[in-house]
Amino acid sequence: MFTREIVTINEFIQEKERDFPYAKGDLTSLLTDIVIASKIVHRDVNRAGLTNILGDFGATNVQGESQKKLDVFANEQFISALKTGEKCCGIASEENDNFIAFGKKGESHGHYVVAFDPLDGSSNIDVNVSIGTIFSIYRTVHPGDPACLEDFLQPGSELVAAGYVIYGSSTMLVYTTGRGVNGFTLDPSIGEFCLSHPNIMTPMKGSIYSINEGNYINLPKGVQQYIDYCKSEGEGKKPYTARYIGSLVADFHRNLLKGGIYIYPGTFKDPKGKLRLLYECNPLAFICEQAGGKAIDGFNRILDITPESLHQRVPYFVGSADMVDKAAEFMKNA
Repeated sequence: MFTREIVTINEFIQEKERDFPYAKGDLTSLLTDIVIASKIVHRDVNRAGLTNILGDFGATNVQGESQKKLDVFANEQFISALKTGEKCCGIASEENDNFIAFGKKGESHGHYVVAFDPLDGSSNIDVNVSIGTIFSIYRTVHPGDPACLEDFLQPGSELVAAGYVIYGSSTMLVYTTGRGVNGFTLDPSIGEFCLSHPNIMTPMKGSIYSINEGNYINLPKGVQQYIDYCKSEGEGKKPYTARYIGSLVADFHRNLLKGGIYIYPGTFKDPKGKLRLLYECNPLAFICEQAGGKAIDGFNRILDITPESLHQRVPYFVGSADMVDKAAEFMKNA
């Protein structure tokens, strides 16, 4: 009977530690803490209908969005894991107004901060559509000190690591430390994430476009023209395929593997779009670029933008390089 060697995510992370001669194991431990929190969230996402954590929590987050019970649960799990692991000196989350610093001045602190969206796509939770977690890791600007706002307001080009977890028909964790992109699928029988998608590369050319076309009338002219191009011509004069789930992680994951572009542009109502730069756009842009794709705000590279606030929003175009370039062409000429 044919069998293949199983590589767990912990083994993989430890093996890759040698790529960073300056590292002392802290990043390895930090990634392991994120893996542990992901397993806990996976367990409760899959049991949500049985444990009374579906539905609204009864509060809103800093974005003014209604919080789901699972939003709050996932947020608590990641904060707890990162604080307990003691390799992270602070976090910023979609669900918290301000960043949270761990420890006090004079105490020993980790040299990293983590920004994350604990449960992306939460509006889909109650109807059993794929949702996810997105995370990004930066080194602190002042190592040894408690976390400060400056630690988080770094451009994406300064990222040390980034990843996402998708809770779907199977649970997958995909991450990069700037040395390529690798994906791991959770095997519930052994409770381990196992390497299933080594060295992910996204196709240069894709055939899928993902955007909420119901908002067409409110979109910038360049985006409207690109949508029309996708529907009437596309690559080789063959129309592209429209696929839009409404969960950023799910749409991004599909396009990463199959080739495509995801667009959440600014509109007349929301000129800066709705996606957050720090913990949604930056980490996925880092992953996409490491896999051979591109990410822009319509004109500029996402990873070159210096954040001005924790919850800053930006228009977002991410995916296969040729498709992003074409969209940028329409934006420039509109």
